[in-house]
Amino acid sequence: MNPGLAYAATAYTAWGLFPLYFKALHHVPPLQVLMHRVVWSLAFLAIVLTTRRHWAWLGRALRDMKVVGGFAASALLLSVNWFVYIWAVGEGRVVDASLGYFITPLVNVMLGLLLLKERLRPLQWGAVGLAAAGVAWLAWQSGGLPWVALVLAMTFGSYGLLRKTAALGAMEGLTMETLLMFPVALAYLGWQYTSGNDAVGSAPVTEQLLLAASGPITAIPLLMFAAGARRIPMSVLGLLQYIAPTIQFLLGVALYHEPFSGARLVGFALIWSGLAMYSCEGLWRSWTRRAAVP
Repeated sequence: MNPGLAYAATAYTAWGLFPLYFKALHHVPPLQVLMHRVVWSLAFLAIVLTTRRHWAWLGRALRDMKVVGGFAASALLLSVNWFVYIWAVGEGRVVDASLGYFITPLVNVMLGLLLLKERLRPLQWGAVGLAAAGVAWLAWQSGGLPWVALVLAMTFGSYGLLRKTAALGAMEGLTMETLLMFPVALAYLGWQYTSGNDAVGSAPVTEQLLLAASGPITAIPLLMFAAGARRIPMSVLGLLQYIAPTIQFLLGVALYHEPFSGARLVGFALIWSGLAMYSCEGLWRSWTRRAAVP
């Protein structure tokens, strides 16, 4: 097997299994889980960087206010995305969360249109139209927009757009983001502890260990994804990205028995049809480009 394929598929599978991890922490308030995730992620990354003796980049990055400002923005988007996802899993809305990551590729297309002035091809317009129809159908059926899915898709799509042009790699970028979030996380956890609202101190040892494990659980899939992305074509990576929301969706319906009536199925089917159109169009263009090379 192509090592890049194995790295990327493993990363997406790990992200797909995240509901199992966050369900195990449902007794801890989502904001405390988020702040612990920031602290332990930074601690794990610091160990990795120290082992590799790879700290020289940090001083240069911190002296560049443009880099710091860009990563402050991406850190804010990442923290909102993490918090909404943790909250959704705890509230039994895993299916809604999976929808957010299903529609993220189409949100990326729209962000490219609106912010980068990219031109959409006819089939891409059709894919976006089908997804928009699915979201509109779900909103009409439920009496409100599927805000969990939309917030996750918009924050992750915008985060990806910022990271696409960032000056740092995957590990360095996540280190910078968690470093910028660390003072806030540490102050919040300290305030919760002194006010007697810390849910972790009285939690079972297993939950405390799970929180400490959030560092490698966050960082390792990201590093595997970065390693895979360098080794396989973007068209293949684009198809593999559906592994994570598919696993999340199956967990929500089959394991957690979240409601998924026929009316919701219609909305999801429209969105899945748009994704199929988008993926097939991308594969076809990739194949024709390769066929045109002598």
